[in-house]
This record gives sequence, structure tokens and C-alpha cells, in this order.
Amino acid sequence: MKILGIETSCDETAAAVVTDSPKGGPAIVSNVIYSQVKAHAPFGGVVPEIASREHVNRIVGVVEQAVEEGGGFDELDGIAVTSGPGLVGCLLVGVQMAKGLAIARGLPWLGINHLEGHLCASLLADEPPEYPHLALVVSGGHTHLYHVPEFGVYHLIGRTLDDAAGEAFDKVAKVLGLGYPGGIHVDRLAQTGDGKAFALPRGLPDKKVFDFSFSGLKTKSIEMIRNSEQPMQGQRLADFCASLQEAIADVLTKKAILAAKKLGVGGIVLAGGVAANSRLRSLLEERTRNHGLWSFSPPRPLCTDNGAMIAAAGWSRFQLGQKTAWDTKVRSRWPLDDLS
Repeated sequence: MKILGIETSCDETAAAVVTDSPKGGPAIVSNVIYSQVKAHAPFGGVVPEIASREHVNRIVGVVEQAVEEGGGFDELDGIAVTSGPGLVGCLLVGVQMAKGLAIARGLPWLGINHLEGHLCASLLADEPPEYPHLALVVSGGHTHLYHVPEFGVYHLIGRTLDDAAGEAFDKVAKVLGLGYPGGIHVDRLAQTGDGKAFALPRGLPDKKVFDFSFSGLKTKSIEMIRNSEQPMQGQRLADFCASLQEAIADVLTKKAILAAKKLGVGGIVLAGGVAANSRLRSLLEERTRNHGLWSFSPPRPLCTDNGAMIAAAGWSRFQLGQKTAWDTKVRSRWPLDDLS
């Protein structure tokens, strides 16, 4: 079975084809991504109108390349596309493309939850993680903990009560003048920094609470930058980035491990754009090992938005005989624990 996956929820225009893996799951045949970073960089963040226009301009070429590399349209058995959550204008471009192709080729289509797509990036691994597990989904718009007893079942355990971890990275990076997207620049500079150089707060430290809060960290960080008597540059800048990164990774990993142990699951799956952060990946691996748990972090190219993860989710749901009604609409908000 070959499935085309399309992703246009934010600022990446992406398409991919997956097929059956010899080990029983989905495997990548093609994976094409057009990044809009250059279009949004002058504004320090994603501009919805620009993102939608970029998707319109790029979607046909990206899909055609992915399908051609995947063996052609005649080999497709279904089409999966992100239909939420995300920016409505962006989602519409991908969904209309998917519906049009499905009608023209006589194929079934599936609207996929973007967060489930991130989690399904793990299915593309040579040795995918076992169920049940705990999922830590971290991106610019989401910071959530889910208990995942089996594919397609997601129980919300904890979530951010204000800013997402990725949002904290990006907004502090913007004040530092590091450019967009901020998280990548923070990670790069932090490699030569001291994570203990600056005392930055940890939100909701109560061990019995699995929710997150990053607004206090964001506010305190910006306050320290603006009130600093010394300029944030050189080693001082590296130390600050390392301290910010450490504060975020510390909270995320501690709460994830506490939740995993309470639920009695064997390990933790990391997913989302912030899953590419080097300190988060290494600290999660270190702490899970120390607590007798396993951890899984997707390859970095599959952490950020991509079509392969959507195709993988579609492949899994098509295996169950599922498809989406033609009148299904896009959703700016779509909780992962309510996929109805």
C-alpha cells in the first residue's frame, strides 16, 4: 500500500509517499519539504497570510515531486492530509489539494490530526517504540503529555497552561536578536555555554502536577536581557542560551519521567519541532536510562513539520479501513484526545 501525505498546517509545504515496510510498518519512499523560513524571517515569526500564499505557490510542485519520486500517481492507494490543528488558510490549501487529487484519481482520503502526525514519525523508525508509552509533544504551539496505550488512543495527562516551550524559545531568541526560528539559534549557541550560569525559573515545580508553564521563564528571561548591565554577546550570550535551554529541558524531562512512572509505562516518545533540540534529547535519554525507562527521539529531519509523518499516520489508519467524509472541514483547534 502506498500513501501520499500532505502537510501545510503552518510554514512548511511538504509531501511524502510511504509504503509497507518489510518489518510491518510504514517506510519512506519520498519526502519533499519546502521551508518558508526566508519569507517569514524579516517579520520574526510566521505571518498567516504570507504562509497561505506560499503554500498556494508551492503545493503543486512539491506534491508532483513527491509523487514522481514515489513511483507515480497510478501507484497511490490513498491520500492523507493535515486537516488540523493549524492556521486555517494554510490547512485549506493542503486539504483542497488532497481532495482534488482524491476525486480525480478515485482514491480515498483521510484528514489527519497534526499532533498524531508528529507521534507517527516514530513509526518510520527501523525499530519503532512499543505500546503503551508516554508521549511528550513539544513544538512552537504545543507542549503536551499523553498516555498512549495503543495506536490512535491518546489520553491527555498534562499540558502547558500558557506558553508552549517552543514559543518561549522563539520569543526570547527574538529579544536577543538571534533571528527566526529562534530555537535553532539558541541550540547552536548553547553548545559552548554553561547551563548553570544564569538562574532561570522552573514553572510549576510541584511533582504532583504534570502541567507546564513557560510564561514566567519567558518573562524573566526577557527582563534579565533588557536589564543586563553587560551586553548579551560572546560567552555571556552562549551561557544565557545554555541556561534557557537547560531550564526548558529540565522541566520537560522531569515531568515526563514522573508521569511515565506513575502510569507504569516502559518509556517515553519525544515528538514535535522542539524534539530536535540537542539538550532535550540528551537529557531525556540520560534521565530515562537512570530511571530504568527507554526513550525514543525521531531523526531530526522528522521532528519538524513534514509530509512523511502525515503519510505514516494515514498509512496506519488506512490499514484499519478508515477514510474521511468529503464534507469534513479543517479545524484550527483539534484536541488529540478527541479525534472524533
